[in-house]
Amino acid sequence: MKIHSEKEMLDFGKSFAKKLKSSPNHAKATVIELIGDVGVGKTTFTRGLAEGLGVKEPVTSPSFTISKSYALPSNGNLIHYDFYRLNDPGLMQEDLAENLQNPKNIIIIEWGNSISNLLPPKHLTIIINYDDQGNRDIIST
Repeated sequence: MKIHSEKEMLDFGKSFAKKLKSSPNHAKATVIELIGDVGVGKTTFTRGLAEGLGVKEPVTSPSFTISKSYALPSNGNLIHYDFYRLNDPGLMQEDLAENLQNPKNIIIIEWGNSISNLLPPKHLTIIINYDDQGNRDIIST
C-alpha cells in the first residue's frame, strides 16, 4: 500500500481501527508492532487509530516518556510504547507484561527489539518505509 500524505496516514490508522473493532475477542491485549525509521509516520498512524477507536484526547509521541495511555470507550486502554531510547526495558518490561493481560487493551509498540521476547507470537506488524519518491510503503501482517 502506498501512502502519499499525512492525511492518508491518519485515514489508514482510522481504517485499521475498524478492522480491530470487527475482529474476535482475544484472551490478551491486541498488540501492534510498528516498524520504520524515525519520522516515517508511526505516531501519525497511531493518532488515526486512536481517533478511529474513539479516543477523545490528543495523541502525542511517547519518545521521551516511553509510554502513554489513552482511555478507550470499551473500558480498555490504547497504550503507546516507544522503546527507542531503551537498550534494556527495565521496569517498563513489567508495565508491558501487566498491560498485555487485559484483553480490552490495544498496545502499540515502536522500536520493540529490546522487548521482542514479551510480544505475543500472534501480534500484528506494520512496516512503514519510504520509497524513492518520498511516499510511504506500508506492509501489514
